[in-house]
Amino acid sequence: MAASAPPSLAVIGGGLTGLTAAWRLHRAGCRVTLYERTPRPGGAIVTHAEDGWLAEGGPNSLQLVPEVAGLIAELGLGPRQVAAGAAAKKRFIVRRGRLVPVPLSPAGLLTSPLFSPGARLRVLLELLHRPRVRTTDTSLAAFVGAHFGQEIVDYGLNPFVSGVYAGDPAKLSARYAFPNLWQLERRHGSLLRGLRAQAAERRSRGEAAGVHPIVSFDRGLEVLPQALASALPDGAVQAGVTVTNLIPGRPWKVITTRGGEVATSAFDALVLALPAGALAQLIFGTLGERSLASLDHLPMPPVASLFLGFRRDQVAHPLDGFGALVPAREQRSLLGMLFSSTLFPGRAPADHVALTVFAGGMRQPETGRLAADALAARVLPDLRELLGVRGDPVYSRHTFWPRAIPQYNLGHERFLEPLARLEAQHPGLFIGGNTRDGISLPDCVRSGAELARKAAAYAGRA
Repeated sequence: MAASAPPSLAVIGGGLTGLTAAWRLHRAGCRVTLYERTPRPGGAIVTHAEDGWLAEGGPNSLQLVPEVAGLIAELGLGPRQVAAGAAAKKRFIVRRGRLVPVPLSPAGLLTSPLFSPGARLRVLLELLHRPRVRTTDTSLAAFVGAHFGQEIVDYGLNPFVSGVYAGDPAKLSARYAFPNLWQLERRHGSLLRGLRAQAAERRSRGEAAGVHPIVSFDRGLEVLPQALASALPDGAVQAGVTVTNLIPGRPWKVITTRGGEVATSAFDALVLALPAGALAQLIFGTLGERSLASLDHLPMPPVASLFLGFRRDQVAHPLDGFGALVPAREQRSLLGMLFSSTLFPGRAPADHVALTVFAGGMRQPETGRLAADALAARVLPDLRELLGVRGDPVYSRHTFWPRAIPQYNLGHERFLEPLARLEAQHPGLFIGGNTRDGISLPDCVRSGAELARKAAAYAGRA
């Protein structure tokens, strides 16, 4: 008797989530076709190399959590992995117009000029909090403020959230934006005690208890999605193809267009790894129904990334750190900046330095929408004051994301419910990605792996 053919699965969306899902399904013995609307898979991971400069247009670094380390090993990328420089452990927050180092230990907190004596005392008293089960969600600002006080919200949480979400902590949901903190409060009361307990649990499993290492690759982060795409079988990655209709059934039918040509393909199961706006445009069935149209209303603010190169003698600051975040109370034109040439080698030519400036977000969306020249003119006065920058950059690279990062704001469950409902209605459909599974690159890797596990199990290849 002839062996049955392996199940056929479609992955729609070629960002890191979709690429990881496709790779895992391929490894599980499934036939995989990955559809990506743009000519290049990789999603928000965009690296540009030119004249000795290496600029990231999206994420700039990758946390080496176990799932990411495993993926890098499977792809044979270990020799190309680059660790962040030792100086990158130092981070800054702007306060009163100057860069202040972020304390990295309890002892450092007690002497740091970043926070007042009263704020430092409030942090220590947080250890006395008892476990609490909340019956309703609350904003991240209110949640953290209840533990640490308003000054920590203004000069700790606010810049951190701007750096991660480009968001507003007064609008973000504590439950959905930082679910780990939500659970720590339920179990331990004190977030500090909970984090300490988590570190002990990791040590007991033989994992490093500290912060996961920060890495990139010799030619930037785009090495990872390129490797994933190249590791798939020939013809598996269909780039420059738009998926317009999904017709449920056994099999599923996927209708696509490329260059004006319409095609229909059949699959045993589907994985959707698309951003919210693309999910909202998908048509399910034959009657033109956009079942996920409500995702068009998910807040996703514009963010601009401006990579700026200078001669070393143009910048007075030693750039001895990861970068600096800017609290809203400082009333600056930028959310933060990375010291890119300090973070990883090979980002600037000899005797030059590179900065990556982020602007826009929920705080100042109009700034994020500025054209490259106008944005540079807006942020350079801040760079001159904060870093001692003199003259104009000798190199610049501007990347604009009109809908950059999904905001897990209060009421986020209204965007999650249609996803769960659609999956329940249509067996063989699996939806993931940064709309529901977290926004970081490690979150995308985890989401892709979990989507593949579920889809392979459904297809009989677990």
